[in-house]
Amino acid sequence: MAPAADREGYWGPTTSTLDWCEENYSVTWYIAEFWNTVSNLIMIIPPMFGAIQSVRDGLEKRYIASYLALTVVGMGSWCFHMTLKYEMQLLDELPMIYSCCIFVYCMFECFKIKNSVNYHLLFTLVLFSLIVTTVMYGMLVFTLVLRSIYIVTWVYPWLRGLGYTSLGIFLLGFFLWNIDNIFCDSLRDFRKKVPPIIGITTQFHAWWHILTGLGSYLHILFSLYTRTLYLRYRPKVKFLFGIWPVILFEPLRKH
Repeated sequence: MAPAADREGYWGPTTSTLDWCEENYSVTWYIAEFWNTVSNLIMIIPPMFGAIQSVRDGLEKRYIASYLALTVVGMGSWCFHMTLKYEMQLLDELPMIYSCCIFVYCMFECFKIKNSVNYHLLFTLVLFSLIVTTVMYGMLVFTLVLRSIYIVTWVYPWLRGLGYTSLGIFLLGFFLWNIDNIFCDSLRDFRKKVPPIIGITTQFHAWWHILTGLGSYLHILFSLYTRTLYLRYRPKVKFLFGIWPVILFEPLRKH
């Protein structure tokens, strides 16, 4: 973690329980951790467009909620890393739990009739969210998501690539997150000796945001593709500008 000797900026003294490895206010006086902040754009902008497109396509509200939840996670993380305030830290951490519960609900409900509501699962996930909010959070959510991916890929084995690609990207981000934590002092010393453009590439917590944001987005696409396929739509994965994946589909024509 970052040492207490970091400079002070616009938002005043750090009150969060975590202060990451990026040097505070090194890029601008207005943002505590610049790269850890702007890297959250991947969790804000694409999901917002995904939610808008879901509304236009008349998709089930659960998928609109998934996109919006990921956007809220990105916004919370943005506020946390920009200010390093404790209240913003909670805005960063708690939405992660709630969004994962929405993802799990979507995955478990992939093979149900359209617009169905599983009140028992909803109650369980809400209860879990409340418990985690007051006690602890972490690997249990990850386990639930992993199990839901397994259930879907057991039914549609050829979707395994998309499901585990999202999981693999997430795990790579988690690995870099740990590198950033464990070798923080060495990384800071390295950044002082190399040109800034090279030092930026070692902001591994920012990479954590990018990779987990991408992994979460792909997970939503994976769930949405599975669901629309089950509902006898024709989902197709397209790449905007040849880079960014989106799902387009059309209802199956009635004869």
